[in-house]
Amino acid sequence: MPALQTLALHAPSVAAAVAYTGALTLDRTVAVVGTLTADELIQDNSNLAKLSRAAEIASLVDNDTRTHVVVSASELIELIPVLRELAQNKRSVVVHVPISSADDITDVLAVRDSGCAVLRSATAQQAVDFSLVASLSAQKLGVPFIHCFANTSGAVDVQAYEPVADNADIVAFLKSEKDESEEGNVENVSAADAAYAVVAQAMTLFDTSYSPVTYVGAADAALVYATFGSELSAETLGAAGAVQISLYRPLSVQAVVAVLPQSATRLVALEQVVRQPTAWGPLLFDLATVLHSREWEAQEDRARPIILDAVSAASPTEFSAAQLAQVTKHAEELNSPAHFDPAAIAGITTSNTLAEDVAGLSVDEQKKRVESIPYGQLLRDLFKQRLHVANAAESRSIWGDAGQVGSTPEFGFGQLAAAERERTRLVQAVTDVLRDVSVPLSKALHTALNQWLGSKDDAAVASHALADEINALLDAETTSSLDAVRRLRGHFARQSSWLVGADEWAYDLGSSGVHHVISSGLNVNMLVLDTAQYPFAATDKNGTRKKDVGLYAMNYGTAYVASVAVYASYTQVLQALAEADAFPGPSVVVAYLPHAGGVFGGNYSPIEVLQQSKLAVDSGAWPLYRWDPTKADSARFQLDSERLRRSLEDFLQRENVLAAIGHSEPKLSGIRASVEGKIGERLARKARGDVDTLLGGLGGPPLLVLFASDNGNAEETARRVARQGRRRGLDVRCMSMDEFDVEELPFEKTVVVSVSTAGQGEIPSNGREFWKALQAASINLNATQFAVFGLGDSHYWPRAEDAIFYNKPARDIDRKLSELGGARLVDVGLGDDQDADGWETGFADFEQRLWAALNIDVVAGAGVEEEAPGRTDEENKVISNFLRGSISQAIADTSCGYVDEWDGKLLKFHGTYMQDDRDLRAERMSRGEEKAFSFMIRVRLPGGVATPAQWLAMDKLADEYGNQTMKITTRQTFQLHGVLKRDLRETMRGINRGLMDTIAACGDVNRNVVASANPLQAHLQPEVVQLATDISRHLLPSTSAYHEIWLDDKMVAGSAEQTSPVADYEPLYGPAYLPRKYKIAIAIPPENDVDVVAYDLGFIAILDAEQQNILGYNVMIGGGMGMTHNNRKTYPRLATCLGYVPKDKAIAVSEKVMLVQRDHGDRTNRKHARLKYTVDDYGMDWWRQQVEARLGFAFEAERPYKFTHNGDRYGWVKSTPGLNNFTMFVQNGRVANFPDGKPVKAALAELARVHTGNFRLTCNAHLIVADVKDEDVPKISALLARHGLDNLDYSALRLHSMACAALPTCGLAMAESERYLPSLIDLLDKIIDEAGLRQNAIVIRMTGCPNGCARPYNAEIAFVGKAPGAYNLYLGGSHSGERLNKIYRETVTEEQILEVLAPIIKQYAVERMEDEHFGDFVIRAGIIKETREGKDFHEV
Repeated sequence: MPALQTLALHAPSVAAAVAYTGALTLDRTVAVVGTLTADELIQDNSNLAKLSRAAEIASLVDNDTRTHVVVSASELIELIPVLRELAQNKRSVVVHVPISSADDITDVLAVRDSGCAVLRSATAQQAVDFSLVASLSAQKLGVPFIHCFANTSGAVDVQAYEPVADNADIVAFLKSEKDESEEGNVENVSAADAAYAVVAQAMTLFDTSYSPVTYVGAADAALVYATFGSELSAETLGAAGAVQISLYRPLSVQAVVAVLPQSATRLVALEQVVRQPTAWGPLLFDLATVLHSREWEAQEDRARPIILDAVSAASPTEFSAAQLAQVTKHAEELNSPAHFDPAAIAGITTSNTLAEDVAGLSVDEQKKRVESIPYGQLLRDLFKQRLHVANAAESRSIWGDAGQVGSTPEFGFGQLAAAERERTRLVQAVTDVLRDVSVPLSKALHTALNQWLGSKDDAAVASHALADEINALLDAETTSSLDAVRRLRGHFARQSSWLVGADEWAYDLGSSGVHHVISSGLNVNMLVLDTAQYPFAATDKNGTRKKDVGLYAMNYGTAYVASVAVYASYTQVLQALAEADAFPGPSVVVAYLPHAGGVFGGNYSPIEVLQQSKLAVDSGAWPLYRWDPTKADSARFQLDSERLRRSLEDFLQRENVLAAIGHSEPKLSGIRASVEGKIGERLARKARGDVDTLLGGLGGPPLLVLFASDNGNAEETARRVARQGRRRGLDVRCMSMDEFDVEELPFEKTVVVSVSTAGQGEIPSNGREFWKALQAASINLNATQFAVFGLGDSHYWPRAEDAIFYNKPARDIDRKLSELGGARLVDVGLGDDQDADGWETGFADFEQRLWAALNIDVVAGAGVEEEAPGRTDEENKVISNFLRGSISQAIADTSCGYVDEWDGKLLKFHGTYMQDDRDLRAERMSRGEEKAFSFMIRVRLPGGVATPAQWLAMDKLADEYGNQTMKITTRQTFQLHGVLKRDLRETMRGINRGLMDTIAACGDVNRNVVASANPLQAHLQPEVVQLATDISRHLLPSTSAYHEIWLDDKMVAGSAEQTSPVADYEPLYGPAYLPRKYKIAIAIPPENDVDVVAYDLGFIAILDAEQQNILGYNVMIGGGMGMTHNNRKTYPRLATCLGYVPKDKAIAVSEKVMLVQRDHGDRTNRKHARLKYTVDDYGMDWWRQQVEARLGFAFEAERPYKFTHNGDRYGWVKSTPGLNNFTMFVQNGRVANFPDGKPVKAALAELARVHTGNFRLTCNAHLIVADVKDEDVPKISALLARHGLDNLDYSALRLHSMACAALPTCGLAMAESERYLPSLIDLLDKIIDEAGLRQNAIVIRMTGCPNGCARPYNAEIAFVGKAPGAYNLYLGGSHSGERLNKIYRETVTEEQILEVLAPIIKQYAVERMEDEHFGDFVIRAGIIKETREGKDFHEV
């Protein structure tokens, strides 16, 4: 049997039991919810996943999968389109809905006409049992089920059902013959009875007392209640009875008639409903249908009971026997159809509000009048704060008196048109501000305005919350450049704008102004209430013929049109109103509301209105339909009248009582002409396609594949689609979105778009110009079919309100292409990093649906010239001819500033990364220029020691070829940024002339070896630097490619395509080198300035008793910082001790550990290729055996040591006799002449010219002026003071801070780091000062992405970039760097950071113990949970 998907959301314990039972019973494999097993699911409800987007649920469902979804009732209305589609496609889906209030019941009943079966459980045990009943019945019937159940708490006893394969009764049930009547629409009468039989049979498999419809109470009861799923006992009912309906849809009329006692004279719908837009509850209408059905009429001499409606917010089970007796007594006194509040009669306090009698409203209350009508309340419930009803709609306006100016469409339209124009001006004002780089905007305001501008028409984004945020930010700005935006600030929120009117608008469409609204093209919605009693009345009191507003609007061809009737299909009304609001243009919803003598009069009978609505709808006099001109031809017109759908031919010939415009008799010629026009258009399109095919010759039909990708995954999916297209004989073009001109889209027949998600739901950088152009385009895509695939992470943004960012670019592009008239081939595909195979899962489904929709098979012999599948990193290394590739040719090519992907990967082994200035990306791409490409060069500098001459050499290179700055890295070396491709060789040669090199500074090899820079045992520093140098030299790649490419004038012979490689050899690495980078650190306790346990291999020096000599080293393996957001399979890890070795064995150990990793590291998944994962995969015992076997001797036991901190010792300290060191604070390692007047770079160059010692670069990105002679200290001190370089009057927090480079050069950065952390510390220093902690060191670090270059995960406070202006906050690392921290808050902004940290810092100041560090305190105080190992990192 196919696998069962179980998804839980908003689910308490019963919901957990429901999901658990379905997973356990319906398949042998227990389903997993998120990362929880089914057992964990039922024990820990707090961890249940949340799913709130309809598209996400729709994407789960396919033909081969039984899907269970547990969803909150409040989300059902959003799911109406999905539920209808599931019903139409006969998907065996079960949607479980926990119910805890009348609001939940109301939401469930709102989707009763979605085409899904509706089943309700009354008890916890029923919830578990009926979950299986629903699943089995859904499979048998081919109908989706909505299963709602009591939302109880506490432990739930889950019955241990045996798996399906072992249950003979269930197997027999599923294999039994299926009647033809069992399939089809559930509203069909015969299908309803057949469905009743199937559900009844399924129920008996679990409890023979179960039944879809039951009766309880006195056999001769005169008064009978009818309830939806609620169980009333005979004791509570007394002399009354109750028909309890568990299977509410499809409702078997025959079953209800059969159980209703012959003695019944009153039938009371006991309903738990709130926010009721009609005067009566939904169950009453079903009971009325029962009492007027053929089944009832077939019973001879049976009197029809009086039907009553008892509606309140109270559940039927809340009534005691005495209270229900009061209700029964009241109902027995009513002798005609009526409705009342049973809770009020019984003295039960609820929040229910029934429709009020409305009369004599003042002008000030006119708009409230709209909310009093059924459709008005629906508008209010659907759109809430966004609702804007423009025209005054008092009773005379609604019921046909056209005398009031405020009732005319022109009056309200004038207001809405003005508002739309103002909003257009606001868009232009915001655009102008964002384009003007001279306007001083705060980062927060810039981000918010960009977000608004990109999604201004998306109500979920352009919300009142975002508007409030922007307005608050505007208030904080003082520049007059924002005055135009301020004047229009009231239009930031996307309103749902409506005009509400009635019959008089349909009598003279020309003079009423309706045509102005429809032809305007503005995003204005009209709700036209028709109160005539069809099919009889079609004229007013003067005999004027009414016009068909819906037909009139459809003839324009640009408006959304719907015809609805709340008393016929409540669900269809909700869907139509929601679609009208979402439509990007004028919408007309014609709503049927028959009345006689006033809808809110006391004589308004529910039976009469139900009969009138049914008569008008079923007769075809009032057809229910929806018409969306943006959809494909086949989906443009949706007929929602069930009976008419079954006899469409008759409907088209039936006379419509509403006349066509200007005619006294119905004329359908306009419809026929429209149909003929569409047919002609399709024929013309087909002809154009035939011509394209003819001209294309053997190239086949065209296919355009576009992608926007920051990390390459979207590009990979696009190229896979392209390859498959070529295999099918298509003429394929594949390019980035920004490479394609949007204006050319109408000339493309088939377009496939693949787009990843950047930052906060943003388009990746190589698609932003395309998206801007597409948003502003006025093109017609009627001849274009399209499909869109998105890549995102459903858990990237943890807050519910941020769910809109999941795959937002894909959904936005899909929506826009549809709005422009494109035909959607398949629903947007959604790749989710949270799936087991990441985005591959969603892409496989998308690809299958895409090719099925195109219906193009693979052509034999096609695709012979197709591009080769992308090579892997491992293949790239092997075929590179020992790191040569085509690098020489690439850097010699002066036609562009970049190299290709594969040479770019090889360049890393040579110590350089290709980057581009991300601050300039958008501007350059808008001008059609390539990105501002440049290269970062990293020096190999073992131990971090440089001579003054080397410092000056780097300083000069930075000025001549770089961006006039140097970066001291967190791994004790230099980096240059901004080197152009044409200058790479000269820069490398300059580094070599300074007696340095860059080989193996990056890449899958041993990288720069770091060592303690300023240990307390100063005399030992040269020894560990020498060890670092020796290890680095020993593990250096042997290839001569570096010297051939960068240092010789002769070009190398090797290339990626070369078949006879240059004679070269890698005795340690082999042709594939290592699976990933390999990093080594050496530390001398008690100083841990290198963070020794954060590396793949760490050597901790063990000293003799006098602390004078290094005896040997504790060998630590398996450290590493990198991870991926929300990927629990990736995590940071601190190294574990293999044992102790004498110091003369250190080089051998470094080699053998590397060789074990070379041979056993993961080469198939680079995210799992670091040594830390190999350690966790195999275990320490295995590792010890492997390394010892290669060494030929065993490790000794670990020896004791102690680290006290991992910072630097600032200021002057004594070194070896006669020498001194000065440690200088260099903020985030950036050496530059800063615009604030601090020429740090020039000052250090001056220092290098007079300094006779050396410089030491620290792993905290600071600088030590080392080995200053005693007699030179005054001179050096004076120089430092003159340039302000001796200033250490910083807070201890700042002195222990560190940030990676991040933006604008790092291609992986998701947020600022180096450029932002100083200003954040300015704000935190205020809190620190107030707490009296200025001199108390707290290690604080920031990175722009989760790769961990600044080693954030062992800091006491850390910020890891997630999106522009948003960071994950981590707490609890140790002050000595020997414990990982843990996430405390996700996705926090600056304001939230300060709000969260302020009380913790103040609490630390007050409650800390003596010498207790911040990281230790937050664990002891229970603020954060301790992380004991890397695999424990994500457990919170």
